[in-house]
Amino acid sequence: MKNPNLSKEQQEVLFDKATEMPFSGALLNVHDEGEYLCANCNKPLFRSNNKFESGSGWPSFDDAIEGAINFTTDTELGMVRTEITCANCGGHLGHVFEDGPKDTTGLRYCVNSLSLDFKKK
Repeated sequence: MKNPNLSKEQQEVLFDKATEMPFSGALLNVHDEGEYLCANCNKPLFRSNNKFESGSGWPSFDDAIEGAINFTTDTELGMVRTEITCANCGGHLGHVFEDGPKDTTGLRYCVNSLSLDFKKK
C-alpha cells in the first residue's frame, strides 16, 4: 500500500524504480546517530553505524537490519545487479554491490535518499 504522503519523486523511486541523481539526496551527508526507515511504510532498514562514505553519490551502508531487505536479480540496463527492496512493503531502495568496506561485510547497499526517512536517536 502506498503512503499518501509520499512526494511524486518518492513514488517514482519506490514504485517505478527510478534513481535520484547522484549527490542530490537529502540523506547523503547525514551523520547523526539513528535509523534509516522505509519512506513508504516506516519499517527500520539500516542503522547509522552501518553508513559509510562510498563516494558514489548515494547513501551507502555495509549492512542492513536483519530481515528488513529483500534481494532480487535485476537484469535491466544490460547488466546483472542485485536490487534491494523493503521486505515489508516491497518499495525499491536501490542495489547492493560487492565493493564495500573489506574490513566489514564487503557489501555496499547503495540506496536512494528518496526511499528513506531518518529517525534520529
